[in-house]
Amino acid sequence: MSEVKRRDLLAGVAALTGFATVGLLPGTATAATRQRPGAALPPSLTVGDRAVVARVDARRALRHLRVLSDGIGWRIAGTRSEHRAARYIAGVLRELGYEVELQPFPVADKYLAEIRARGERLWQSSASPQGAVAAVDGKVVDVGRVTEVTGDVRGKLVLFDRVVGSETLQAKAAAGAGAKAALIVNARSETYPERKPGSFTPNLGETVAIPVLGLAEYHGERIRAGARRLSFEITHHSDLTSYNVLAERKASFPNPAGKAVIVSAHYDSVPGSPGANDDGSGTVLCLELARVLRRLPTQQAVRICLWGSEEYGLIGARHYVKELDEAGVAQITGCFQNDMVATSHPPAGTYWLLSVDGADNTTTAAVNAAANRLGYADQAEGPTARGSSDHEAFYERGIAAGNFSWRGGEAPSQLEPTYHTPEDTVDDNISLQRLQVSLELIGCAAYDVARRR
Repeated sequence: MSEVKRRDLLAGVAALTGFATVGLLPGTATAATRQRPGAALPPSLTVGDRAVVARVDARRALRHLRVLSDGIGWRIAGTRSEHRAARYIAGVLRELGYEVELQPFPVADKYLAEIRARGERLWQSSASPQGAVAAVDGKVVDVGRVTEVTGDVRGKLVLFDRVVGSETLQAKAAAGAGAKAALIVNARSETYPERKPGSFTPNLGETVAIPVLGLAEYHGERIRAGARRLSFEITHHSDLTSYNVLAERKASFPNPAGKAVIVSAHYDSVPGSPGANDDGSGTVLCLELARVLRRLPTQQAVRICLWGSEEYGLIGARHYVKELDEAGVAQITGCFQNDMVATSHPPAGTYWLLSVDGADNTTTAAVNAAANRLGYADQAEGPTARGSSDHEAFYERGIAAGNFSWRGGEAPSQLEPTYHTPEDTVDDNISLQRLQVSLELIGCAAYDVARRR
């Protein structure tokens, strides 16, 4: 039997399996052939595509995102919040029938502050390792963008606008004037002035005797809008372990070479950000596709991989790839990495297909083909050269991998203004339609590859 005929047969079985599993009413299956949401062109779907799009649902994925972003919130590498997210993700995948492993790896210490106003927990920010680790309560004195403190700030919290490169001078000025703490509000970069800066770690040239926080622009705005008294406690998180959540369902048919397709995302976030789009959106895409693909017939295994500690240097994905021997590398036919797949930012209307070297590979070719079949070809762009996500780790071992993301139309570096900020929330930065398109594109592409021998 030819490869094409075999895949067509698998697709037919998939459609019957998918429709039976969902319990579609008579006539409902035709919904899969209608124009897709937001598509400019009519679809020309394979039977395998229909099995995916008839089942995949962004609203189901959103339920998981409410837990991760609204419920757990910031998910910082190696800390309790990231562990809560890992346990939730693993639990969902186990309930779906996947074999699940939590793969541990060490990560660096973190200095984090939990900030309250009027006794209510409001925010998180990074703190300086060179500052004091303490609990503080006091009134805020706003001194702006200066490196000297001339007024009476004894016993108070001094609020600075960041002078990049002079954070040590600002912290020393506050300490020397008798302040309880220095709160430094991050500044916008000259390279990307449209982006609102998030929390940062003030790395000082010498130690100071008071706590020093690196606040997001959003924090400064809220404080200046009326939060005149704050309390916070800095915690030094040490001896940290992060986890990759690795899940697999075996191939439906004999798979002597052990081939596998990976659908992946990172589930951690930066300090202070609930990470709804970055990368809660990619995480819940993986969970929803795990549900959709779990019973569809495949020639290859399907692996759902959620990486820890991406935000500190792709640590989780690099650990996973490092642990693979050459046989394990050869088994992976493609890694579909999903990072920021649902922003509602209006200009981010281009769905980018990104490979580290800009060359086409199994994953980018499969997504481009799916975009054409689904009618989204006018929105998809690439392959284009860009790293900066977990697909880099796979590229470094010669594994076909792509990063898939909604971003600005001029270049994939054009991210939404709330990227890495406390405003990356479900309500402010998630488009259900874009999440649905992402689910359909990756679902159809990954399933197409998984049906290949």
